[in-house]
Amino acid sequence: MFHHHSYYYYLIIGLDIICILHSMRNGTQNKWMLLIVFAPIIGAVAYLFVEVFTRRNRTNLQDGISGILTTNSARIRKLEENLKLTDTFNNRILLADAYLAAGHTDGAIELYESSLTGAFEENEHVIKQLIIAYYSKGEYARVKPLAKKIYNKPQFARSKAHVYYAISLEKTGDIAQAEQEFKKMKGRFSHFEARLQYGLFLKRAGREQEARQIFSDMVDEAPHLSSRERRDSRTWIGQARNELKEN
Repeated sequence: MFHHHSYYYYLIIGLDIICILHSMRNGTQNKWMLLIVFAPIIGAVAYLFVEVFTRRNRTNLQDGISGILTTNSARIRKLEENLKLTDTFNNRILLADAYLAAGHTDGAIELYESSLTGAFEENEHVIKQLIIAYYSKGEYARVKPLAKKIYNKPQFARSKAHVYYAISLEKTGDIAQAEQEFKKMKGRFSHFEARLQYGLFLKRAGREQEARQIFSDMVDEAPHLSSRERRDSRTWIGQARNELKEN
């Protein structure tokens, strides 16, 4: 294929030798030797892609995930120690929030529930977090009375807890009230999570055209958002786009 005095001939030979030595060092020579020898260009390119570049990216990803998990675990241990030393409302909630973020939902619920006493009985943050925790466990009946405690708070209307309250109403059979809650969260160029969930609600109810209109509006608004708004809403707009593709 290549003339013996060709620059490219020696380049390919050199690359093949490097790949073979690298595979021997990593114990993968049985898998790659024949391919590299009998298909020098294809073999070398395939080897570099699979064993060098892809493995490196995979290792970096694994290291990144491992680092995040290690950092979270260390932070939780520190918060647990702080609570043992000083049992205060603030320390309880910091640990509960960390538990919830890490998926330790039962531990989070226990701390939140035990913190709703005295002056903190109606604490809005704790109640919102409890709504999120119970929703994540599928305990929708527990969400409703909690939501009613903070329903008239200004921040509740735009919160994730309000979205979960609306879905919990649907899950417990209060369909009409669920739709009323979704409608309260509608608004152009905002409330993308709530609007996505409203569209999915309509889809579950068999109201496909209304659902598609909501998804379409969300996708159409995306180019007009600021970079930060697009970043914050990317997940919901992406899901809306996928819903449109499916139908």
